[in-house]
Amino acid sequence: MMQDPERFLRNLFDQAVAVADPMVALPGVLGEKPKGRVLVVGAGKASARMAEALESAWGPCEGLVITRYGYERPCDGIRIASAAHPVPDAAGAAATLEMLALVQGLSAEDTVICLISGGASSLLTVPVPGVTLEELQQVNADLLASGAPISLMNALRKHLCQAKGGQLAAAAYPAKVVSYLISDVPGDEPGMIGSGPTVGEPRDLQSALAALAEYGVQLPEHIVAAAQAHGGVLAPGDARLSTTENILFASPRQSLEAARRVAEEAGCRVEILDDALEGEARDVAAVQADLARKHSADGPLVLLSGGELTVTRRGDGVGGPNAEFALALAVALNGMAGIYAIACDTDGVDGAAEVAGAIIGPDTLAKAEKMDADAQAALAINDAHGFFGRIGAQVVPGPTLTNVNDFRAILITG
Repeated sequence: MMQDPERFLRNLFDQAVAVADPMVALPGVLGEKPKGRVLVVGAGKASARMAEALESAWGPCEGLVITRYGYERPCDGIRIASAAHPVPDAAGAAATLEMLALVQGLSAEDTVICLISGGASSLLTVPVPGVTLEELQQVNADLLASGAPISLMNALRKHLCQAKGGQLAAAAYPAKVVSYLISDVPGDEPGMIGSGPTVGEPRDLQSALAALAEYGVQLPEHIVAAAQAHGGVLAPGDARLSTTENILFASPRQSLEAARRVAEEAGCRVEILDDALEGEARDVAAVQADLARKHSADGPLVLLSGGELTVTRRGDGVGGPNAEFALALAVALNGMAGIYAIACDTDGVDGAAEVAGAIIGPDTLAKAEKMDADAQAALAINDAHGFFGRIGAQVVPGPTLTNVNDFRAILITG
């Protein structure tokens, strides 16, 4: 194992992804197909794979799910619509309206199966009356650049959309709604996964705006007024949620535990630092670099962590939170011997780039210097993907068809 630390780390990431594959994880919680009419809806980067897994267990079903471009899967009955992520587009808005219409007029004898994974916040989006799609796109872009935690971003998104914050469940009421969820959020809170289309939201619009003001996010007055006039987000105790059940079947903790087993089988001691880390990517990297230095003589040791980090945009480079974490970690470690790391998003997309993340080692900065790549300069303008692309250290698995958020592993060979 220690002869090829980078391959070892990539294997940990691959195992973390594999255990969260809906084809592996979903059948065990499905049970038998309900009697009567069954309608399948959903959204997210894993939703098409979830639909494929459901039909493999139950046979062809009626329904519609919305996934990210390039994440489509073959289904016999469920229609797969494609849309943009992380900023919504017209295709997603049209498919969302179609989905809301599809679940209207159901009875208490009908069952709606809702398949939700990370990415649904952008894919399942139709603005409230009085707000244009272009305005909603700008709000999403501003949120992504703000450095605000995903919990606050999603709280605001719910109030600007006609499907989030329990509104999809409300449209289907009084039908029974069973939601199967893949968590990509710290704490695995169902209301935060995909902005909770079948879950109530306790935070009102004004409190969400007040919290986001600390991150420099402000909305035009007419957008605030339109969201208040719509007022569609359900409170947690709303009667229209009484026929809804939310089932979590894949989570960051499960993936970290899978990686732990692989590392321990290879003879490593393993510490799971946290499965729900939040914060600025470069700040978390500094903390973990200090921890790695303190354990530099304790190898072989693997430090695992998950969660969802953020990046406050400072420049015009290309880089998501995982690549920025890896770059900041390499800078902080400054070529320290015996320490390697991988940081990747389990959906295969870090930020807006078709790159999961990157792998670093003691030779990262030396290799960059030979290629005339400046790590500090890249970090200053948030160009981590550009940096790692230049030195050939990117991890590019393609669509993984699941999403349990960030995966980070630091290997100390000792």
